[in-house]
Amino acid sequence: MESLTIKQTIMKHSVLICMLTSVIFIVIAAQFYPGGSVIDKNSIGFNWSKNFLSNLFATKAINGSANPGRIWALIGMAFHSVGYGFFFMNMSKKIPSKPWATILKIIGTCNVILIFLIATPLHDVGVISIILTLIGLFAITVLVLKSKLHLLKFCCIICLLTYYCFFFLFGFGYLGSAVIMQKVYNISSILLILGLNYFTKNEDFIQIKPEGQKIKTTNH
Repeated sequence: MESLTIKQTIMKHSVLICMLTSVIFIVIAAQFYPGGSVIDKNSIGFNWSKNFLSNLFATKAINGSANPGRIWALIGMAFHSVGYGFFFMNMSKKIPSKPWATILKIIGTCNVILIFLIATPLHDVGVISIILTLIGLFAITVLVLKSKLHLLKFCCIICLLTYYCFFFLFGFGYLGSAVIMQKVYNISSILLILGLNYFTKNEDFIQIKPEGQKIKTTNH
């Protein structure tokens, strides 16, 4: 077996590299965040259980101080965006159904642009990326549920539930719980896309027709 070139190795692990790099920069940004949260405007520093991640992208912290960690958060979000884009592109290559594959390609492309907008003044537009990500994960979940990937079936459902729980808590004003659930759905989503990226292959979906019917195998 031929050894992979450096470029091939980087591309093979592009999703993992982007996710790890993103987390590192977000953590660095949190260290520089001056303080203030939706729960306590006078708090010191970034509290993972009280601050939304979006606080890291503001020019000024909630307590009114300049936010020197913003640049690090922007870099982290850039890697996060590209990582999700690579993931959906990779998954589209594993799906035999052209309609589903096309949808995932579109979502992957849009995510690179829209997720990054969350870190800009166009935050509200960027939030659309979360909806697109949900659609993409839902589509993948449907296909996984029709496969023999039993562990990933469970993981897909749990991940989607964390998203829905966040929207419920945030929508009904339970901000204290929503802050924590935001971290939960981000972690579960990252773990899921890494699991799908590394532990699925074309053969897992090859016997699923576009309309969802199993293709009968025949012996020659």
